[in-house]
Amino acid sequence: MTDITGIVGAPPAAAGTSTYTSSNRAATPNQQMDGQMFLNLLVKQLQAQDPSSPMDTNAMIGQMSQLASMEQLTSLNTSSTETFALQMRMAAANLVGKQVTYTDAKGVAQTGLATSVSYAGGVPTVTIGKDTVVALDAVSGVTTTAS
Repeated sequence: MTDITGIVGAPPAAAGTSTYTSSNRAATPNQQMDGQMFLNLLVKQLQAQDPSSPMDTNAMIGQMSQLASMEQLTSLNTSSTETFALQMRMAAANLVGKQVTYTDAKGVAQTGLATSVSYAGGVPTVTIGKDTVVALDAVSGVTTTAS
């Protein structure tokens, strides 16, 4: 049986026995599978293998391919999230100077002129008139105002 203590997400090792840390505190379990976890697992497999019967190279290449795929998917996810955030900012900026319809806190549809936007939070906010601030995702309609 392979010992997997010291791998993030595995049961914590006894105090002071971890191969990877020098402190006596237990590692906080990581609920996500990341590249470091896969590398740690691969290193443990290589350390525990029988020298007279080494790991099949095809299996090792398969594991490395899975690691590379996971890294690429993580990168794609990050890029996708950043692209979506940029699209929300552009959409909010395009509202300035237009009549927008939104639902207020009482559930009533309101209409007003979008005068500015803010990117301070996770979702851009639109200022309607002088002092009404609504989240971009609360805007339900947009019309162009006559000049």
